[in-house]
Amino acid sequence: MEYFLIIVSAIFVNNILLAQFLGICPFLGVSNKLSTATGMSGAVCFVITLATVVTYLLNQYLLVPFGLEFLQTISFILVIAALVQMVEIVLKKISPSLYQALGIFLPLITTNCAVLGVAITVVTKDFAFGGAAPHMLNLGQATVYAFATSLGYGLAMCLFAGLREHLAGNDVPKAFKGLPIALITVGIMAMAFLGFSGIV
Repeated sequence: MEYFLIIVSAIFVNNILLAQFLGICPFLGVSNKLSTATGMSGAVCFVITLATVVTYLLNQYLLVPFGLEFLQTISFILVIAALVQMVEIVLKKISPSLYQALGIFLPLITTNCAVLGVAITVVTKDFAFGGAAPHMLNLGQATVYAFATSLGYGLAMCLFAGLREHLAGNDVPKAFKGLPIALITVGIMAMAFLGFSGIV
């Protein structure tokens, strides 16, 4: 039941884009077309989950035992950048077609604050689900939380891209064309997702 609450909370209630406002730059920049939004969502999903697992292990077995918690941010940034580079190299050798599909999005993920935000949240925040006492997530819960958070990112990104494609064909007043109508749309989406806040 706890894993279900983690998933629902991460995707709908505390959506990383619409409730926490992390990863907004690629959200606005890559969401012009549904195809690019889907590619970016897949790459982000993979990198967030992998980076969270690696940074969680680094924190639990190296930083905390040696009292080096003050190095969390810088070490997490280095791990994320290295992971993205390794993923890029491995994909290029093993699956060139997947590399072509995600290749342009992988360098963008290095600077996506959502990846770092999830990694830091998992190791610094106490979580409470279903009325239970707040506690730190274990590795399994952290992995599920990271994956669900990235799914929430992808859901918001794809919904927004679909809405932007639809808006492109409509008669929007000149003052609202482009970014203004996009920001208004994001605001309405955030209010819609706020309706899920009573679930968990």
